[in-house]
Amino acid sequence: MPSLNEVAAGEGLAEARILVVDDEPGMRHFLTKTLRPLCAAVDEAEDVVTATERLGARHYDVMILDNMMPGQKGIDWLVNQQREGGTTDTILITAYADLQTAIDALRAGATDFVLKPFRSNQIINALRRCIEMARLRRENWLLRRELENALPGRRRRRELVGNSPAIETVKALLDRVAQVSTPVLITGQSGSGKEVAARHLHARSARAGGPFVPIQCGTIPNDMIELELFGHAAGVVPGAVGSREGLLASAGGGTVFLDEVSELGPGAQRALLRVLEDGVIRPVGTERAVQLDVRFVMSTTRPLRAAVEAGRFREDLLFRINVIEVEMARLSDRGNDVCDLAELFLQEIAETMQISPPELTAPVRAALLRHDWPGNIRELRNFIERSLIFGRFQLETLDADEETRPITSLENLERREILRALDLLGGNRSEAARQLGISRKTIDRKCAAWGL
Repeated sequence: MPSLNEVAAGEGLAEARILVVDDEPGMRHFLTKTLRPLCAAVDEAEDVVTATERLGARHYDVMILDNMMPGQKGIDWLVNQQREGGTTDTILITAYADLQTAIDALRAGATDFVLKPFRSNQIINALRRCIEMARLRRENWLLRRELENALPGRRRRRELVGNSPAIETVKALLDRVAQVSTPVLITGQSGSGKEVAARHLHARSARAGGPFVPIQCGTIPNDMIELELFGHAAGVVPGAVGSREGLLASAGGGTVFLDEVSELGPGAQRALLRVLEDGVIRPVGTERAVQLDVRFVMSTTRPLRAAVEAGRFREDLLFRINVIEVEMARLSDRGNDVCDLAELFLQEIAETMQISPPELTAPVRAALLRHDWPGNIRELRNFIERSLIFGRFQLETLDADEETRPITSLENLERREILRALDLLGGNRSEAARQLGISRKTIDRKCAAWGL
């Protein structure tokens, strides 16, 4: 039979921080003695003045609050706390079991209501309900936000696909840093898979059970970014009735992914630097410090050093976030990964459209390998989706203007020219070898390596 500590750990109490507010020394002693072996931290306060100081110094997951105290009732003090931006879930304890007190407690913002006298298992169960409800509320809000930001029919991938040397290097680096909390900066062209790399890192870390919170920095107006990241007290935002937890606090125990961090304005950059250095945030309109337990992963398509030199990005912030840099390769530099991704998109999109996916034939594979994919993975997915809509692979749309192609490696150039020759000569490898000035065996070996 599991011990009480094991049960509490399984119910999320092991990581909980609790504040006990009661003027009776005996009750405080009973609660702290009961909860300290089960929780990460249990602090106590003998009055609302001390409780206010405690809440201002650190974040608590749950507050156990006595209602009848000298000076000010617990319910009245809780109402003021809610107005000032308090977000701590509260269990109200009282010896008076009248209906009006219960109604007033719920209106004041209490999460649960426990009558004195109570046994230890009653308060532990109340704590468990509080923590579980908070977790469900947070998950629900994050899922709704992710659904709102997701394109219809597009799955959020958590695994990097492919076995090319370029992507294997990225996987190895992500695995190496997965178990530390050091900030990671992911760079690369648009559409190269930076968010997937961040999710890949999160899934392999000790934080995999926590939330993954993606934040598109470029889509949030500069005058709203701090409200979104840090949360706010009631009345700070016109039309907002209550306070709101910020995106950073909602990621507690998990990973925050700041996409296109170079898009942050000066004020948000300054605030982010402070968070990275101190590990705490202050919701807008409050003086309350909230301790964070998150891992930061950031991405950018723009060179941040150039942004620093142009005065658009703080140099001290660059030094703070660029501890580990992971560079995502262009799709055209990932060899056969193009075909692996195309197969994956074919299956996923065809399933969404409820149609049978066509076969990825050798000529189609050759055309995919030959194309430069300036839009990277995003362009490939759009090509596959468009092909399924029209019922055929529109290979003619892959013809790129040679003058606009970026400089590529000799290996990629070799692959493209061999495949182009085979395409022009109807797949005649002997004639392609003759015109290219190489042996037929070379072409056979190369095509086998490319899966053709």
